[in-house]
Amino acid sequence: MELDMSEKNRTEKEFEEEIPEDEESPIEEVRLTVSNEDDPSLPVWTFRMWFLGILSCGILAFLNTFFSYRTQPLSISMITVQIAALPLGKIMARVLPTRKFKIGSWEFSFNPGPFNMKEHVLISIFANCGSGTAYAVSIVTIIKAFYLRNISFVAGWILVVTTQVLGYGWAGIMRKYVVDPAEMWWPGNMVLVSLFRALHEKDADGKSSRGKFFLVVLACSFTWYIVPGFLFPTLSNISLLCLFYPKSVLAQQIGSGMKGLGILSFTFDWSVVASYLGSPLVCPLFAIINVIVGYVAVVYILIPISYWGFNIYNARTFPLLSSHLFNAQGQTYDITAIVNDKFELDEMAYAKEGRINISTFFALTYGLNFAAVVATLAQVALFNGKETYERFRAINSGKPDIHTRLMKKYADIPSWWFHGMLVLSLALSLVLCIVWEDQVQLPWWGLLFAAAIALIFTLPISIITATTNMTPGLNVITEYIIGLIIPGRPIANVCFKTFGYISMSQAVSFLSDFKLGHYMKIPPRSMFIVQLLGTLIAGTINMSVAWWLLTNIDHICQDQLLPTNSPWTCPGNRVFFDASVIWGLVGPKRMFGSLGNYSAQNWFFLGGAIGPLLVWLLHKAFPSQSWIKLINIPVLLGATAAMPPATPLNFNSWIFFGILFNFFIFRYRKKWWQKYNYVLSAALDAGLAFMGVFIYFCLGDVKFSWWGTGGEYCDLATCPTTKGIVVEGCPLR
Repeated sequence: MELDMSEKNRTEKEFEEEIPEDEESPIEEVRLTVSNEDDPSLPVWTFRMWFLGILSCGILAFLNTFFSYRTQPLSISMITVQIAALPLGKIMARVLPTRKFKIGSWEFSFNPGPFNMKEHVLISIFANCGSGTAYAVSIVTIIKAFYLRNISFVAGWILVVTTQVLGYGWAGIMRKYVVDPAEMWWPGNMVLVSLFRALHEKDADGKSSRGKFFLVVLACSFTWYIVPGFLFPTLSNISLLCLFYPKSVLAQQIGSGMKGLGILSFTFDWSVVASYLGSPLVCPLFAIINVIVGYVAVVYILIPISYWGFNIYNARTFPLLSSHLFNAQGQTYDITAIVNDKFELDEMAYAKEGRINISTFFALTYGLNFAAVVATLAQVALFNGKETYERFRAINSGKPDIHTRLMKKYADIPSWWFHGMLVLSLALSLVLCIVWEDQVQLPWWGLLFAAAIALIFTLPISIITATTNMTPGLNVITEYIIGLIIPGRPIANVCFKTFGYISMSQAVSFLSDFKLGHYMKIPPRSMFIVQLLGTLIAGTINMSVAWWLLTNIDHICQDQLLPTNSPWTCPGNRVFFDASVIWGLVGPKRMFGSLGNYSAQNWFFLGGAIGPLLVWLLHKAFPSQSWIKLINIPVLLGATAAMPPATPLNFNSWIFFGILFNFFIFRYRKKWWQKYNYVLSAALDAGLAFMGVFIYFCLGDVKFSWWGTGGEYCDLATCPTTKGIVVEGCPLR
């Protein structure tokens, strides 16, 4: 049964007459997308919500963990449950008994009425907790499957749960700065709000045009994806230059969308467009422009100058774009040769193998990552510092918008709930680092240091995410810091990174969910309980499934020992293991310090501090030029942070669709954009997800080969161009 929302679909003009202008959201996308009304009488603590929420959380946590160990990992997102929950909820509303039960003064019913939007939101929040595998599970995996050492189940469970729950503490501290203010609008939530409204609301004429539009696009997306996803994979990455010049290294370096600069490369696959940067339909225009500037500066100016112009870091000895590790002769570096029996660095073997080399592109992305971290702090301090300070002092910096006013009807979350979770998770983490230090290698002071880094960066990164839909990461800088302090201890390195980076990342995720609840008018305490319970359930299932796989599948993750064509190769965990070797075993001093080739990259830290200051001074000098304030240096510097594994083809297609929808259609077809833009984004993602699941389960064992399954045909794009360097499959110069 659909809700009668005719009253909620009055014209914008009528709303403007009823709502004072100073209560309207200052963000146009929010005004066009989020409802200005609320019905506090809708029940949220229903049996349907608990049953479907816990079930979906458990199923997604199990499936995503199970498939993460396979050669072709499958990720099932929240949007799958968001769609499936609606018919299931309506069926339960029809078949469950409506009889009321009383226990003392408490009265409840298994079926309190029609399935409503607020129940649907909470079910989706439950599902979101299980939509990914806890990051710390990879630590348990590399200890048992790669380093072949032991860690107890209890220690692993504490590691998984505390790194997830620690984020609640940071979220509670930062909530009033990045959830309540209308300027903190969290663009990514617009898709979810639009989808919920499309599925539940009717238009003024009693029809649900957005719901029908969603179903039509979903069906088209579902049907089409079998072509690039299974029948004709070459459509995912078509490179005209590679097809026209099959024997030219230069043409393929320029034309390859996956391994080169992506000139004249195209895609007909939505998964390529949205895979690493998210949906371009969601990102605000000013953030897209910042990404364009940063991306073009790196890929089409700095990289060509460094590679073909000055041959910086012997660039032409290695592939143009690569994240692999090489020796001085351009061959893949043999990591296993420099690790001794204790899984520590064998310095004699390292001296024999020589220094580790990386592509100039990879070195540059590390430098930009260093700059982006410092720029994040500087940007927020300069442009948001005053507002944040005023809120810290609880000074009302402005009248709340309509959504904040409507949320005041509900009891707020007591601060001690957040503080209690913070203290409890920190205490449990300290127990882990003291009692099981021999297994995790991280001393107690390292934990506190990681927590301090997470606390410092949660607010600035949340502000950037809440305004741009771009989230700078702390993974590289945390690895760098602890690698300098505690070299030669790889597990300590990844534990420090997880406590410092993932607890911050979880906090940003929780804050985003709180803002979704804010827009959908969900009681805050309900959001807190569902998030916390979902996190505990998902973390426990993540750990249990991983433990079962690691203890029951022989030689799991060990490519050389597995049977031929075994699916249990753990590609994601292999990358995690390599990072632990490079940053924890070899250490940053041998990469970016005095013992490495790339010490000059440390100057990027200074550049990251200067960049926002220059923009701020420019803004102060020309205050009437409002566009200057939209220059976001962390987003600009971090534009290529997703590279690798993202490629120029991902960026070029993302930019194309981002400009098309958020500039041309937003400007010239605003009514269509208001009604359908975010619904279109959700439908494209959903159809892709459902067909991905279908292909995986139903067609996973079907193998066939023809020209259309051969990739982009740019095999020479990874060849070095220095004379005398011999690489298999490449022409000798």
